[in-house]
Order: sequence, then C-alpha cells, then structure tokens
Amino acid sequence: MVTNSMKENEIKTEDICHTFAQESERILGDNFVGVYLHGSAVMGCYNPGKSDLDFMVVVKDMIPDTIKREFMDMVVALNEKGPAKGIEMSIVKREVCKPFVYPTPFELHFSVMHTKWYQDDPAGYVQNMKGTDKDLAAHFMVIKKRGKCLNGAPIDEVFGEVPKADYVDSLWSDIEDAEEDIAENTMYLVLNLARVLVYLKEEKVLSKEEGGRWALGEIEGNETQNKVYNVPVEFHSIIKEALKEYHSEEYAYDLELAREYARFMLAKIKGRM
Repeated sequence: MVTNSMKENEIKTEDICHTFAQESERILGDNFVGVYLHGSAVMGCYNPGKSDLDFMVVVKDMIPDTIKREFMDMVVALNEKGPAKGIEMSIVKREVCKPFVYPTPFELHFSVMHTKWYQDDPAGYVQNMKGTDKDLAAHFMVIKKRGKCLNGAPIDEVFGEVPKADYVDSLWSDIEDAEEDIAENTMYLVLNLARVLVYLKEEKVLSKEEGGRWALGEIEGNETQNKVYNVPVEFHSIIKEALKEYHSEEYAYDLELAREYARFMLAKIKGRM
C-alpha cells in the first residue's frame, strides 16, 4: 500500500535530485558533462530513514577553488533538506571514466561526515578534498549497470566498462575487516557481505537489500518448497534482522552470530577471488 508519507518522500527525493542536477550544470558551466544517480535510489530499495542519495558528477577539466566553494555551498544547503543520511557525491574528470582508471582520481567529494570540516574551513576543505578512491569502482559499476542520468551526456557515452579485477578489489577493500567491524556497523556489513558473494558467484550487481534476499533464497522465483539457500540457514536470523533494520523496523542482533557470519562469508569470498 502506498501511503501519503511515501508519496511525499518520493516527491521530495525527486525535487532534490532535480535541484542537484540543475544547480550542478549551472555552477560548472562549460566544464559540465553530466550528473548520474546511483545507489539505493536507482536499485529499488531507497529508504529515507536509512539511505543516502548518491550522485556522481563528471566534468571535462579541473575545477577552480572558487567554483568548488560555490558548488559545496549548494551541496551543504541541499543536504539539509535531504534524507537522514544526507547526500553523498563525488566529482570526477571525464578522462578517468572511459577508459576506467583505478584507483580512481576524484576532484571533490562530500558526505554528511564532512559537513563540519567544510563549515569550519571551506578553503582548506576544497584544497584538500581530492585524491583517489577505490570505492569509485563500485559506484561506477552500479552507474554502468543500473544508474540513471539526471542531466547531461548518456551513461554509455561517458562511462567505460569496469574491469572485474578492479571491481572485486574495490568490494574487498570495503569488507575485508568485517569480522572486527561488524559489531559497530552490523546492518551494512551483514548485507554487503551477501552482495559481494553474489557478484563473485553470479556476477550480479545487487543492492544491499537484494543481497540479503539472495542470501535467504528469495530472489528470482526461488520461493518454492525446494528453494536453495545461498547462505546456511544458521545465519538466516542475522540476515533477517539486518533487513528489518534496513526497513526501519525493530531489530535485535546476536553479535557473536554476526561475527561467525562474517568469518564464514569472508572465507567464501576469499575462495572465489
């Protein structure tokens, strides 16, 4: 059932995406190539209470610090109207997208955790928030397979193929410390471990929610009495609790079971790398 609040959230998200895309083009001017939406918002599992809005901005050339400041002022102001986890965005040059460069250089990045740094020291932020980021391989893969162009040049025109080795290395860098970190970031790692394994087994690019459902054998008509579980039944309770948290429902984790799950999944993942 679609409720009024769900409709309002969809409209609000649409408005933020539209504003971000239009303002990006205005601020960047002739340097603008395109704005691309990725993450949960394009994978059918966006939850304003748990998700962020993920944008990739592509430019032709370097961005002067004055333009970066104007761009960041726009992003920070828009972030206040966004979902609970806010906006996450990166700006990259077109030359690193096709052919794909790894680790991928970026010109500017923002996520909620950086808000105070920018507000306290905007000049220092725009001068220092650049470098390379392995995570961009995973973002580019989602854009290529399931992303949405909000404004500018089409995806296939801008983004080349992400080599499997680069994508797997990017995924591994995100989960390699899962056994130590899972008590602090349980939902994210429980579901992310599943979506990494499904890629290595089936080369499917899934969302966190889809990864959890795949682990439980609930994807692609596998809902018969003879369904095949992709992760042992002993770990189903921890996956179900992670999905509950993802959907903002009440949940309770057995953290020892979560650590056992992480050990099991890391072993399976390593075995397929």
